[in-house]
Amino acid sequence: MAQAQGNDIYYVPHGSKWPIVGSIGLFTTMLGAASWLNEASFGKPLFATGVATLLVMIFGWFSNVIRESVTGLYNSQVDTSFRMGMMWFIFSEVMFFAAFFGALFYARTYTVAWLGGEGDGALTHFYLWKDFAAAWPTNGPAQIGGPFETIPAWGVPFLNTMILLSSGVTITIAHHALKAGRRSQLLVFLAATVGLGLLFLYFQAHEYMEAYGHLNLTLGSGIYGSTFFMLTGFHGLHVTLGTIMLAVIWFRCAKGHFDKEHHFGFEAVAWYWHFVDVVWLGLFMFVYVL
Repeated sequence: MAQAQGNDIYYVPHGSKWPIVGSIGLFTTMLGAASWLNEASFGKPLFATGVATLLVMIFGWFSNVIRESVTGLYNSQVDTSFRMGMMWFIFSEVMFFAAFFGALFYARTYTVAWLGGEGDGALTHFYLWKDFAAAWPTNGPAQIGGPFETIPAWGVPFLNTMILLSSGVTITIAHHALKAGRRSQLLVFLAATVGLGLLFLYFQAHEYMEAYGHLNLTLGSGIYGSTFFMLTGFHGLHVTLGTIMLAVIWFRCAKGHFDKEHHFGFEAVAWYWHFVDVVWLGLFMFVYVL
C-alpha cells in the first residue's frame, strides 16, 4: 500500500489517458448533437458514442482519484487544492445562472417595455408592432407559438421547493452524522437526500408534460417560454447531476471511504447540493411567483 505523503510533498499523478479521452468524448458528443439536430443520419449514433465515451472517462478518472485517496496519496495541501477547485467550480456555476437570470431580467424589464413603446421604443412600437402590449408573460409581438398558460406557483413548483429545502436538511444531518461517526444515521439521511432529489425530478418531468400537453407552454412560446425552460431545464440538469453524485457518495460511505476527519468528497457534493437549493429559491421567486 502506498504511504501517506508528508506535509511538504505535493502529490502529482503520473501521465493519464483520461484528459484526451474526455476531449474526444466532448467533441464527439457535440458533433453528434449538431448533426442530429440537422437530421444527419449519423448524428444520433455519433451522439450516443460521445456520451458513452464521456461516461467511460468519468467512471475511469474518478475511480483513479478515489483509489489515490483511499491509499493515502493525498495530504493537506492536496485537500486544499480540491477545496479551492470546488469553490471555483461553484463560482463558475453561479456566473452561469447569473447570465440566465440576467437574460430574464433584461427581457422582462427593458426589452418588453421598449417594444411596447416606452422610452425610446415609441417609434419602433408604432411602425413595427402597434398591437404589442408590454405585459409579462409575453410570447412576442407576433404571438409566437400561440397563446399559452403559465404554471401556477403554488402547485408543483411550491411542492418542489419544499422537497429541495427538505433535502438541504437531510444532507446537513447526514454530514453531522459523518463527523460524529454515526454510520447508520449517515446512510439513512444520505439515502433520503437521494430520494428527495429523484422525487423533485419526477415532479419536474410531470410539470413539463403538463406544460407541453395542456398549457401550450413550450420552448417556442416567445421569450417567456425560452427563459422558463432555459432556467428550469438547466437547473433540472444540475439536480440530476447532483443526485447521481449523492448516490455515488452513498456507495462510498457504505464502503467506509470516509472518516470524521477526511471526507471532502462528501463535503464537495454537499456544497454543490446546497448551491442547487439556493438557485431553485431564486427560480421559484423570479420565474414562478413574480
